[in-house]
Amino acid sequence: MEPKIYKYQSPFTLECGVSLPKLTIAYHTYGTYSPGKKLAWVCHALTANSDAADWWKGLLGEGAIINPSDYYIVCANIIGSCYGSTGPLSSETIGTDISFDNFPTVTIRDMVKAHILLRTHLGIESIDLLLGGSMGGYQALEWSIFEPTVIKKMFLIATSPSESAWGVAVHTAQRLAIEADCTWKEPTTNAGAKGLKAARAIGMLTYRNYGIYQEKQTDEDPEKIDNFKASSYINYQGDKLVSRFNAYSYWLLTKSMDSHHLARKRGGDLIKTLGTIQTPTFIMGINSDILCPLDEQRFMEQHMPNATLVAIDSVYGHDGFIIESVQITAHLKAWLAKQA
Repeated sequence: MEPKIYKYQSPFTLECGVSLPKLTIAYHTYGTYSPGKKLAWVCHALTANSDAADWWKGLLGEGAIINPSDYYIVCANIIGSCYGSTGPLSSETIGTDISFDNFPTVTIRDMVKAHILLRTHLGIESIDLLLGGSMGGYQALEWSIFEPTVIKKMFLIATSPSESAWGVAVHTAQRLAIEADCTWKEPTTNAGAKGLKAARAIGMLTYRNYGIYQEKQTDEDPEKIDNFKASSYINYQGDKLVSRFNAYSYWLLTKSMDSHHLARKRGGDLIKTLGTIQTPTFIMGINSDILCPLDEQRFMEQHMPNATLVAIDSVYGHDGFIIESVQITAHLKAWLAKQA
């Protein structure tokens, strides 16, 4: 399903101070909007797009807990991405020479400001459930501070209130891989493709974990000296991302994650900032997640007044937030019932 397009024809000033002359936002909706119907808004993660029913199968869509019969569902592609919203590949659509490697810094707050523009355009006054996993959770948390009366409930999974030093280190390694590609900074859409493949390989080491690689990618033949199963898997995942994503967007969006800190320009105290979030929030962590470990979610539950935390077991690490739909559904359904 192709995304819908909203064109905001006025200047859009980014947090870094650069003003884009206009803005394009790609988005998907599911179901029919009508007064009184519940509304769910999904914030997506790093390399996802606005077709949430495609990448969050089992949790969202026909027959799922978040379905178009019960909810009007919206998901917007984040700015800086390469899936239809304004980003490094958008110079022609926004009428400026800002593009490729000189596209300005975009923060999570800029993404949320764009979400709010779309919300206003769609005539949505209240969001019954705001959902976000990983980087999507960053957006949801920021949004709950920007518009506390609009967001009625939140579901957060595998996310945190500020980017960790570990996360920054991982992203820096990924950007170094992209920058080492001799085609990086060429004014073409496929510049940095080999670097992007290497960056994805680094990412795959953190999205999963030791246990799942041992279980799924161990070679049975002890005599093998090359062409290992785990190596083939990493190459496959790298090629798969290169075929659908862009190095300029990847480089830019990892920078966006690095700047994520709820207390930035709000006094600097993360505990106090979390304490201002009154929205009833269901937080889910994954015991095997090494990228955004359970300690991050425990910290949020401890300091958010109306938060509930559940930890799930999964062999899939961070990627469990898009794989473990059965477990997620069971816990989310129970929490929503209590809220009702």
